[in-house]
Amino acid sequence: MSKGYFITGTGTGVGKTLVSCALLHAFAAQGKTAIGMKPVAAGCENGKWVDVELLAAASNVTAPREQINPYALVPPIAPHIAASRAGIDIDINIILQACLELEKIADVVIVEGVGGFLVPLNDHQDSADMAKALGLPVILVVGMQLGCLNHALLSAQAVRATGLPLVGWVANQIDFQMTALDENVSALTQRLGCPLLGVLPFEPNADTEKLSMLLNVAEMEAEA
Repeated sequence: MSKGYFITGTGTGVGKTLVSCALLHAFAAQGKTAIGMKPVAAGCENGKWVDVELLAAASNVTAPREQINPYALVPPIAPHIAASRAGIDIDINIILQACLELEKIADVVIVEGVGGFLVPLNDHQDSADMAKALGLPVILVVGMQLGCLNHALLSAQAVRATGLPLVGWVANQIDFQMTALDENVSALTQRLGCPLLGVLPFEPNADTEKLSMLLNVAEMEAEA
């Protein structure tokens, strides 16, 4: 089994943290030690980076904050812009070393990306470069809304261009009024060429431990 998975999405706000937390609970239910990592977090609320806090709460292993979240940026804007304003250069090697340290203490490391797969991290590298450096199988979270077909297929194409395996995708209902949800899920199942790991319902403040039971982790592991 892989030592971890890289969770990317079709954009910002599509449910990467939700799925990452659910996966952590799913692996914990298998009796494995699992820890979440957010290499780059952009957006601080009341002195906290919410995504990082949620991942830490869903993990059953603890680690130093600088390993879980090497780069914590205050404004909720594109990470390379936020980093530049703060005089920081996001270094993928630092992220890689932090991930390797986490792999020493956990059976599985769930690495949540930032934004979509090609979001810039600095002047010459993007999230795809980070994923490639980490070398982890990729899971794509698709925010089910109008336009998701194109977003999902382009994202899958970008993932495969790195040479990384796309081991599964999750349909996350972010628009409770979406028309033809089932038909869109079917279209992506036919075209993405990787297993559908689960369809998550529209549920504000969802219990990620309960959602974990909707994910087919075994199929994902078989693909990795």
